[in-house]
Amino acid sequence: MATIHIDLPESVLFATGQSEEEFVREAKLVLALRLFEQGRISSGWAAELCGLPRLDFLFAAGRAGVPV
Repeated sequence: MATIHIDLPESVLFATGQSEEEFVREAKLVLALRLFEQGRISSGWAAELCGLPRLDFLFAAGRAGVPV
């Protein structure tokens, strides 16, 4: 699988108070939620994108207010 790299200033970590790992995990979830919400990817693909089992992704979507 090819990977995509996005360059962000390190100050993002300071602003959010997160470690790099926490930020990356949350960013993947937010991206997956948004693409799923727009109907651009399936829940299975979204779950894979953010590294969650599909059921856990669906629960996270519900908690985030994204209709499932």
